[in-house]
Amino acid sequence: MPRILIIDDDPDVLMAAKLLLKRHFGHVDIEKNPERIPFLITNGHYDLVLLDMNFQRDLSSGREGFFWLDRILDIDPSSAVVLITAYGDVEMAVRAMKVGAKDFVLKPWQNDKLLATIEAAMGSAGEGIREKVESVKSGNKSTTRNGSDAAASRSTQANFIAQSSAMKQVLDTVSRVANTDANVLILGENGTGKDLIARMIHEQSGRSAKPFVPVDVGALSESLFESELFGHVKGAFTDARDDRAGRFEEAQGGTVFLDEIGNITLPQQARLLTVLQQRQVTRIGSNKPKAIDVRLICATNANITERVAAGDGPSPRFRQDLLYRINTIELHLPALRDRPDDIEPLANYFLNQYRKQYNRPVTGMSPALVRHLKQHRWPGNVRELQHAVERAVILTQGTLLEPGDFFGGLGTSSAGLSAETALADSMQLDDMERRLIQQAMQKYGGNITDVARELGLSRQALYRRLEKYSM
Repeated sequence: MPRILIIDDDPDVLMAAKLLLKRHFGHVDIEKNPERIPFLITNGHYDLVLLDMNFQRDLSSGREGFFWLDRILDIDPSSAVVLITAYGDVEMAVRAMKVGAKDFVLKPWQNDKLLATIEAAMGSAGEGIREKVESVKSGNKSTTRNGSDAAASRSTQANFIAQSSAMKQVLDTVSRVANTDANVLILGENGTGKDLIARMIHEQSGRSAKPFVPVDVGALSESLFESELFGHVKGAFTDARDDRAGRFEEAQGGTVFLDEIGNITLPQQARLLTVLQQRQVTRIGSNKPKAIDVRLICATNANITERVAAGDGPSPRFRQDLLYRINTIELHLPALRDRPDDIEPLANYFLNQYRKQYNRPVTGMSPALVRHLKQHRWPGNVRELQHAVERAVILTQGTLLEPGDFFGGLGTSSAGLSAETALADSMQLDDMERRLIQQAMQKYGGNITDVARELGLSRQALYRRLEKYSM
């Protein structure tokens, strides 16, 4: 049956909608906190999202609604989003439909109209929902021997091209450790694919049917660290309006992926070590510990062994006892410059991905470009290569990518600019996209149909970008 998610900060609205929809649809989840949307969409695979336009922090402008609509469609473009709005927000809701929403319903709604709107929205989302229903009915869902979804696993591995011997060794280790519960530490420079390897380990493990919960712990402030990871109870601090489970509880039975763990402070390390040793968490404001059963995967671009031995210094020191806990298995991902055999297949993979996404008539790369790609140092690794190919596909005037499509050619510095600097500039995709849209709007006098055709976008995709850049 289709899966529906309702997001609204009013508990009465949530309960009324759930009681109604439960009678007509098989699976209905409700959520008050919009901050949990990325986690829910990533792990829930919802066919329709019923989204409030305004939340407590932003009572009437609708900015939060537009923001979360964009996040939902970025994570899962196939989701049908129906907005919940008040009568005075109708004009805003119509604008939201131009940037990706399927429809809107007014508060207070009439039950029959709400049901009709939802059914129409899911119908307009295409055949995907019906295919899912038929797949469940016929029992055709493919699983691996440990119960993980085969399609999801193939998707992750497709994004990890490995023809070089260095990467084949990494993937061989992954296949041998994935089906254990050993904690894994993934080391490597930024952009090497540490998050993909972490997800691949989870998908090949016996925990694949349970959540995979990624957390960028390096970005968490001291005040948010404990609440985000271990949760809090209502009233524990000023903004704690409800009980909230932390990431470790959300991942119960599955995998927690702590990215950039080398950047957490010593007090944060101490709190994390206590949880790992005791295998239980205590929410802030509570004295009742809860047992946890999770597998831990960590990643960092730092030389964490040096930080253990360094003592006091400019970089945060790392506790040796915590390192012992997190690196039962240690994986080192090579930089892209150390795996040149993977550069051409990776570039071709991204080329095919973006020519379809942007509807561009690009068919391949010239031999000269392939030579330049292999000679470049790629300080940003695979992420830099991906962005460079995306930008080249957008800007090229031909059907075959040439060195000149990569901003004057790789490996040249005729204007006094190094190849590395030139490609670093190429990573500012938002600025380039904004300028391209502006030029096309000027060329066609703001005619949306002509601009969308020129840029190889659908009208809906163009409207989303216009809203994104406030154009």
